[in-house]
Amino acid sequence: MVASPDHKAGVRKVAMLGNPNTGKSTLFNALTGMQVRVGNYPGVTVEKKVGRMQYQDQSIELIDLPGTYSLSPRTLDEMVTVDVLLGRQADVGTVDGVVCIVDASNIERNLYLVSQVLDMGLPTVVVLNMWDVAQARQVSIDVEGLRQRLGIPVIVCEAHRRMGVDDVRRTIAMFHTLAAATPPKPFPAEFYAECSTITANLKEVGADDVPFYLIERLLIDVGGSIEQAFVASHAALLPSLTEARERLKAANCKVPMVEAKARYGWVRTVLTGVATIPKSRVKTSSDRIDKVLTHRFAGLAIFAIIMFLVFQAIYSWSEPLMKLIEAGQGFIADQVAASMEPGPLRSLIIDGAIAGVGGVFVFLPQIALLFFFIAILEDCGYMARASFVMDKLMTKIGLSGKSFLPLMSSFACAVPGIMATRVIENRRDRMVTILIAPLMSCSARVPVYILMTTTFVPPVVFFNNSFGIGLQGLTLLAMTSLGAVLAVPLAWLLKKTAFPGETPPFVMELPSYKWPSLRVVIARVYDRAKSFVVRAGTLIFATSVLIWAAGYFPGDHTELHKLEVEIAKTKVDIETYSTSDSFEKSLKDAQTRLDEQQTRRNEMGAALVEQSYLGRAGHLIEPIVKPLGWDWKIGVGVLASFPAREVIVATLGTIYSLGGEVDENDEGLKSQLMDAKHTDGVTPVFNIVVAFSVMVFFALCAQCSSTLMVIRRETNSWKWAAFTFCYMTGLAYVAALATYQIGMLLLS
Repeated sequence: MVASPDHKAGVRKVAMLGNPNTGKSTLFNALTGMQVRVGNYPGVTVEKKVGRMQYQDQSIELIDLPGTYSLSPRTLDEMVTVDVLLGRQADVGTVDGVVCIVDASNIERNLYLVSQVLDMGLPTVVVLNMWDVAQARQVSIDVEGLRQRLGIPVIVCEAHRRMGVDDVRRTIAMFHTLAAATPPKPFPAEFYAECSTITANLKEVGADDVPFYLIERLLIDVGGSIEQAFVASHAALLPSLTEARERLKAANCKVPMVEAKARYGWVRTVLTGVATIPKSRVKTSSDRIDKVLTHRFAGLAIFAIIMFLVFQAIYSWSEPLMKLIEAGQGFIADQVAASMEPGPLRSLIIDGAIAGVGGVFVFLPQIALLFFFIAILEDCGYMARASFVMDKLMTKIGLSGKSFLPLMSSFACAVPGIMATRVIENRRDRMVTILIAPLMSCSARVPVYILMTTTFVPPVVFFNNSFGIGLQGLTLLAMTSLGAVLAVPLAWLLKKTAFPGETPPFVMELPSYKWPSLRVVIARVYDRAKSFVVRAGTLIFATSVLIWAAGYFPGDHTELHKLEVEIAKTKVDIETYSTSDSFEKSLKDAQTRLDEQQTRRNEMGAALVEQSYLGRAGHLIEPIVKPLGWDWKIGVGVLASFPAREVIVATLGTIYSLGGEVDENDEGLKSQLMDAKHTDGVTPVFNIVVAFSVMVFFALCAQCSSTLMVIRRETNSWKWAAFTFCYMTGLAYVAALATYQIGMLLLS
């Protein structure tokens, strides 16, 4: 086993495990508070959540493992939990024990996982959580009797009410005094005989340190990740493994079916005389509510209303906060500009550092609000119903109902949408959802749509002028819907190629409804916001600085800096002259001078952009983008907008000598775009077909460094971030190419 540095130093480590919807995360948060760090296990998408629990003078590290119904790993992601418990996960080290959280109202099914944990021979504690739900369903459990049957501590708990949490904390602190659990040995004697044979075979090939639990899994999990790993390193093992399974089949002990039969047989033996479970489930208030919320039609209608309210709140509540952050960013930039002489350092601080930090924090309101609502919906029990209601619709594109919320969230911003995929346990569904989420048309694309539509799409209204359908409105609708429409076949294609396999049946526990815990909600929002700022934020900041450098160097900014000093002085003169009517002529002269200076500054800025590495790159890619109907200036705008799509508007303003302060509604920018000519001085750069080509490209391209950084963070791999960039850029190019070429044919 591998011991981590913390473990060597004497810090005890305890793993927390349980079925989904057993209140494990609630208990984990109650035990650790905000002392949690989040990351990913190396090489997999599984999230690693580690927290510190304090008890008297002890500090104990708690590892919150993903919710699971069974320790039967089929993929590398699922193998992580087994490796952690067996001390084979190098970044975790050896664990001192396991806290198994059990839904007391579904104790028979939950003890299946407990039996697998006991097979590992670790000190184990069972927490009977949701005790109040068990009582409401008239489930009676003799806790002391169960403790004696299992031979390990059993604690009653209601984590959401914090009842029993102190008992759990006290027991965890005493883990070092607990003996290792005795494995239950639920399988027939023939099974263990074959395990001994496999052990001997492994020793012959030099693998003599394999834990007994992995030998059990090697025999049971046909074609699973454990078998693949062992066969890859010891190919000669496969024939003997196949023979062992055939012998078990002949002895009426066929794998893998024998496991469910053996373990549930053990569970029934343990619970006989200890637990009384009603034969027919007692109807609770949750069941009565579910008749409405999971109804075929009413459930969909209620879900649609809830989603509308949630996203309306995210839009309306986040906008003032985002504007406040942008205003704060502008204020700080103005203070720096006023206190420093123009030069590379000032530009780095304002346009690189401050813009980069602002580019990170501007996402926080949407992220915090989205996860605030997700946490409430999860903690009260509705999220499981929403997934159930949407599953039939999402299944048509090969996803599950749990993919709906992340995809809908991505219409506001793909960053929180991708982070919201953590609610999807199935790795294939989660990965496909992450990879198609950036296709949803986020709010950052809207300025591009508005600029191109209002400038080049005629304001034609069909049917009548009062209640007719406008061509500009149809264009905005088409651009907003384009990515979502293409996401359907792409999801199907990804499921068939990059993530093949049978779609698992949609199985979900419907937890009882309860009032959400404010403590839990705040902890989850804080956790996600912190995770974004610490992990993805640093990468977004670095990207912003790199784009600034590409747009600033290697041009000579000396004259521009002198001009900026003159502009600052002229503004001071204007402020001075405006205080008295006697300086009216001087005020007019100063305002005229300021206009001329700003015009020269904008012209210099445009020239410097063309001279920069970014401008050179625009000229370099001009032959590539020319088939799309673009010139080098549009190419520069596309490259500059990599940190954020809407930056293309300010970039075009700079290139066309209007300054970077313009927005999508600026009439001067619209006029410049309409008058822009190619190098022949005759052919217009823009027309309606070029405008559609630009919009289609922006609708489909992965032109957002924040999104790519979050994909890297969530998948724990640059490979998928690069894949997303490549496939979306390729898709955007082909679609824009088809739009321009076909459009020009129709116009000719």
